[in-house]
Amino acid sequence: MNAIKTFLLLGAMSGLLVLLGGAMGGRSGMIIAFGISIVMNAGSYWFSDKIVLRAYKARIVTEADHPQLVGTVRKLADRAGLPMPRVAIVPGMAPNAFATGRGPKNAVVAATEGLLRMMTQDEIEGVLAHELGHVKNRDILISTIAAAMVGAITMIARWGMFFGGGGRDRGGGNIVAMLAMMIAAPFAGMLIQMAVSRSREFGADQAGGEISGKPLALASALRKLEMGAQNSPTDVNPATSHMFIVNPLGGAGGMSKLFRTHPLTTDRIARLEAQAGR
Repeated sequence: MNAIKTFLLLGAMSGLLVLLGGAMGGRSGMIIAFGISIVMNAGSYWFSDKIVLRAYKARIVTEADHPQLVGTVRKLADRAGLPMPRVAIVPGMAPNAFATGRGPKNAVVAATEGLLRMMTQDEIEGVLAHELGHVKNRDILISTIAAAMVGAITMIARWGMFFGGGGRDRGGGNIVAMLAMMIAAPFAGMLIQMAVSRSREFGADQAGGEISGKPLALASALRKLEMGAQNSPTDVNPATSHMFIVNPLGGAGGMSKLFRTHPLTTDRIARLEAQAGR
């Protein structure tokens, strides 16, 4: 069911991209946008890990570089029945983590320097197990493609705003429709991106609790991570914020709840506590 839902969501984003191209450039704009959607999906499939790691200046580490971190990932991957992923460290004191790659055989699990300094060993295991949960559930490719597609939709909309669109009909009605599409498409794309992310975080939390055997440690880590994000939001590309274990941009109240890329942390913690009770 998740695979079908993901396919439909990504198809909807590709459709939005094509509609946006049509609003700005007519038939030729639709063809160009369709080509871009294919390129973005293919590029995300083959180069997703490199794109994300380069964006956050993450460096791959080995057991010789960081024996405790890599050893912990190896132990958890064995428990999960997964191939050993590559391990990366992201510079910066904001605590967070993410996973990327095409699938279990090409996965990368990354943690920030701040997370490794702030968390206890049990909490680090919980966080890393959560990311391996995404790998096991095959979420990581979908998340990266969603980020790339939303980025493309937003980029094309900005081009349309700058150049004023390329439609042949310059009538007032067409201009209004074009402007509405350029505003609505990025917004709709972000909503789709959120739906991809929200439905998968609970699954990764549950898998993380099972892999680590310490759901309460993961719950404790989520409390610290949420507090860190609220007190010190990280300057990241919003199109990739859903890839992190908690939203690095902060914002938990008011209207921001409608635009969260993650479920409420309190809901996630409640589920983990229930899992521990069982």
